[in-house]
Amino acid sequence: MFIELSEFLRCPEPHEESFCVVAPGMMAGRMIMRGIVGCPVCQREYPIRQGVVHFGETVATPATAATAEAADPDVIWTLLGLTSPGGFVVLGGSAARLVRGLAERMGGVHFVGVNPPPDVEVSPVLTLLAHPDRIPLRRSMARGVVLGADACREPWISEGTRVLLTGLRLVAVAEAVSAPGLDQVAVGRGLWVGQKRHQR
Repeated sequence: MFIELSEFLRCPEPHEESFCVVAPGMMAGRMIMRGIVGCPVCQREYPIRQGVVHFGETVATPATAATAEAADPDVIWTLLGLTSPGGFVVLGGSAARLVRGLAERMGGVHFVGVNPPPDVEVSPVLTLLAHPDRIPLRRSMARGVVLGADACREPWISEGTRVLLTGLRLVAVAEAVSAPGLDQVAVGRGLWVGQKRHQR
C-alpha cells in the first residue's frame, strides 16, 4: 500500500466517515508491504499482507475476452480527460489490469485497484484494496474511476461515484450503465463515460 494513501482510507463499517490509523510493519520504498489499518471509531483492524489491504474477503470474477478488447489504455486515458500529474485513480475489478498502460500515459498518478483479478500484483504505482461491496476510501478523493466489466453494477457504480471528485469522470467497460449522480458524456464501443455533477 502506497503510504501517502493512508489519509484517504475509510473504514467500510456503517458509521460516520473517519480517518484510519496505519501501523506499518514492513516497508519497501514508499509501499507498506505488511502492517495494520485500524479504525478509531469502531476499533476494527484490517491486515496489510503482501502490500494488499484486506478490508474483507472477496471472490474474484474472471474477465471476459470482450472486456480486454474494449479496455484499451489509450482510449481510457483519453476518456478520463486527465492532463496533469498527481492524485489517485481508482481501478475497479478487472480494470486493474490496465495499470501498466495507464501509468505510462499518466505519470505522477497513483492507481488504487479494488478487488483486482488474482494475476494483478502490488507495484510502486498500484495499491490494492479488497472488500466484497465497498470501496474503502473517503468520499470525493479520486481524480478518476475506471470500472472493469465485472464491476459495472451496483454497489460499485454508486461507490465509484461516491469516491470521485466533482466534475471528474468515471469510465465503465460496459454500455448499459445507470448512474445517478453522473451526467453521461459518451457511450459506445463497449464503454460508458459519466461526469460527476455538482450537488445543489
